[in-house]
Amino acid sequence: MIHLVQIGTGVSRRVAIVEEPTLVCLHEVQSIYELAMRCLSRGVQLSEEALALAYGEVLSYDAIYSGASEWHLLAPIDMPEMASRLTIAGTGLTHLGSAKERQAMHLAEASKSAEVVTDSMRMFQWGIEGGRPTEGKIGIAPEWFYKGTGAMLQAPFQPLTIPSYAEDGGEEAELAGIYVIAADGMPYRIGMAAGNEFSDHQFEKRNYLNLAGSKLRTCSLGPELVVGAEFQAVAGEVRIVRGPVTIWSKRVVTGEENMCHSLTNLEHHHFKFEGHRQPGDVHVHFFGAHSLSFGDGVVLQDGDWMEVRYEGFGRVLRNPVRVEPKGANHLISVRSLA
Repeated sequence: MIHLVQIGTGVSRRVAIVEEPTLVCLHEVQSIYELAMRCLSRGVQLSEEALALAYGEVLSYDAIYSGASEWHLLAPIDMPEMASRLTIAGTGLTHLGSAKERQAMHLAEASKSAEVVTDSMRMFQWGIEGGRPTEGKIGIAPEWFYKGTGAMLQAPFQPLTIPSYAEDGGEEAELAGIYVIAADGMPYRIGMAAGNEFSDHQFEKRNYLNLAGSKLRTCSLGPELVVGAEFQAVAGEVRIVRGPVTIWSKRVVTGEENMCHSLTNLEHHHFKFEGHRQPGDVHVHFFGAHSLSFGDGVVLQDGDWMEVRYEGFGRVLRNPVRVEPKGANHLISVRSLA
């Protein structure tokens, strides 16, 4: 298992292996995407190729992480100059905690009794019953959502934005799978990363049919891509920091032991679509959150910091919240080219 990061200066960029407290730069490749495609074309393992190329400059990880270096962290996957070929998606209702919060959210809005089973809880129950098929079999489909292209992916320390048209914004601490599609259309998982799948929960709370629109927000990954990561049981922590004070924190868990769907089932139902198997494309797929600060009544403010950490996945992913002023919202007029 190795950890990779992408770093840049605004002029140049590099890939490096994490060897705490340093980063060892790779020769011959400028991006993890380039490294992955190189491995596919040569028929070699990504971890082996990365180690073979790791004889470059040694940099201080502390200096880069703290902002004291000319180098800064990039997202651990991107498609330089081809952001539209990176698809960000995810599956929800995969964890018991998220299902309970979704149930409570929709019941509260509908003013129903707690005995009523919402569509969200039904879908979660279907996952419990059919989300872990035996080997070689296909299980029930999970809840799936589209989040955007690579243009929506922010690097560590970059802000996640609550747009002027949004009703809210809230963190979703998750792990995400990172995939590339080979020339023959075969998906390859190149690693996993910690992520913050930022969403508008207040908009979704009004009506669960708003889920699709609530997901079209910026998100973040990293700092590190973990190649060969274990996904059985992963513990972590998520925190919201306002000024010098941590206003909310929670221990979270993920991994197959804590989910109602197997990883194999989640991946099948994403890549069964022909459009998701286009050669050369990249996919980021969020696997679902355990708990949300929104579920505890926290309203994020401009300048708050969101922190996501999972054991075995490297340094803490930190992103500030940026709230656009409501006055920035204006009518988008479509012009005719007829």
